[in-house]
Amino acid sequence: MRLFFVSVFITFSLFSYAQTQRNERLKLFVDCSNTYCDISFIKTEINYVDFVLDFKASDVHLLITQQDNGGGGSQYQLIFFGQRQFANRTDTLRFSTNPNDTQFEKRDKLGKYIQLGLLPFLSRTGEIENLSILVKARSSDSTRRTNPTKDIWNYWVFNLNTNGSVNGDFVYKGVRYNGNITASRITDKLKVSLSLRAGKNKTTYEYQDQSGNFSKYEVKNDNYNVYHQLVKSISSHWSIGYDVTAMRSTFTNYKFRTVVNPAIEYDVFPYKAVNNKLFTIRYGFDLAHNKYIDTTLYNKVDETLFGQSLDVALTFNQKWGTVNVSSNYHNYLTNLKYYNIGLGGGLNVRVTGGLSFNMFVFGSYQRDQLYLPKGAATEQQILTRQRQLQTNYNYYTNFGISYRFGSKLNNFVNPRFNGGGNFFF
Repeated sequence: MRLFFVSVFITFSLFSYAQTQRNERLKLFVDCSNTYCDISFIKTEINYVDFVLDFKASDVHLLITQQDNGGGGSQYQLIFFGQRQFANRTDTLRFSTNPNDTQFEKRDKLGKYIQLGLLPFLSRTGEIENLSILVKARSSDSTRRTNPTKDIWNYWVFNLNTNGSVNGDFVYKGVRYNGNITASRITDKLKVSLSLRAGKNKTTYEYQDQSGNFSKYEVKNDNYNVYHQLVKSISSHWSIGYDVTAMRSTFTNYKFRTVVNPAIEYDVFPYKAVNNKLFTIRYGFDLAHNKYIDTTLYNKVDETLFGQSLDVALTFNQKWGTVNVSSNYHNYLTNLKYYNIGLGGGLNVRVTGGLSFNMFVFGSYQRDQLYLPKGAATEQQILTRQRQLQTNYNYYTNFGISYRFGSKLNNFVNPRFNGGGNFFF
């Protein structure tokens, strides 16, 4: 029997309730942890619950997460955590979107699944009397299909993309254009991808010196990249694979660079728990052959290098917030003093009902810029970032704290005066 497609439409009478009935409305806290949610649309479509700004004041804490799927679309996971009178109830729903779905179609599908997930909670409130359910069957087949759906493309997905920009003013002009072609096939057992990318950048600066003479300085950079990856699933915790890269980049002094990088990875949690938690440890070797545009600091015009790397990543998407931490280490086996270490992470945590804290930190220490050209950079090259400059560290951080108080209800949508008078500024 063909699998039935079930659409659940929830409709409610729009009549005035007594004050006691209003108090029975379900209180919902929507938590879009790692994805975008059109909260105004959700409030407009689901107008039979009270949306609250404090998760502690809610009857249902809805955590929405999103991951890319193999077909180029997205898989959404919705976890409905019951609180207060629903404290012992937790439900999970999942659905996928197509790569060509518009934002309208995505938000419409998300809204339907939110309503579907709220049904068990609504059925235990006074709103059950205003609930009607319509079930539509797509087919009248009397037998259920157990075979997987056949795909004429065998799960291969192709993408062609090109983009560019032109901008300028009296002293500056910039032209940028890029293009890429990608092909990928992603299943539970095997992940294969191939991409070709190319880009060119040209910027022109015109300035007046102290003598009143006008000078023009032009910066040109181009990059080309071919990348291939294959990853084989071994078990729910282990995977093995390799990366192959061939590239050219005038910014980093690579006339031509090829890298082969086999690796093995272990996930402390099962891979299927990726929407909520991920803790991966990956170790690999790499073999690289470099040809340089200019002679390097170490008097090399080409060289072959052997290296090893260790990458660790930890992600949590929970009711209390989101945490992402990653670190990486790489060194060349031919000379262990050439290495780099990087550490980065971000968190967004609700400390209490109205108090939240967010932070992002990244830093690296590097002693392996073997590709840098010999000779000091000119003043113009430094100011215009025409080439990679010598440095043994870099860092970036931002952080914030917010406290909200007052009414916990937030059911209204009012788009007046939201239009942008400062669109171009």
